[in-house]
This record gives sequence, structure tokens and C-alpha cells, in this order.
Amino acid sequence: MDILVWLIPISLFLGGLGLVAFIWTVRSDQYEDPDGTSQRILSDQWDEHPKP
Repeated sequence: MDILVWLIPISLFLGGLGLVAFIWTVRSDQYEDPDGTSQRILSDQWDEHPKP
């Protein structure tokens, strides 16, 4: 039972760290256009003239 004194705070800390990382990625627009990249890689529009 003494191990629970360590495991519960560590798990809460790691869960909070994951939540903060997720909120940071949402605020920095990491998930803004998930379908655009998958379609853009198949297009040959920018092969000869790369995007500036």
C-alpha cells in the first residue's frame, strides 16, 4: 500500500502533463488542416515550382 503514495501523484502528474501538451498543440494549430496534407502529397502541382 505504500507504493500507492508514489504511484497516484506520479500518474496524476503525467496525465496533467499530457493534457497540457494536448492543449498546447491545439492552440498552436497543429490540427488545422489534417486532410490538406494528405491530398497535397498526391498532387504534382508543386513538383517543378516549389511553394515559396
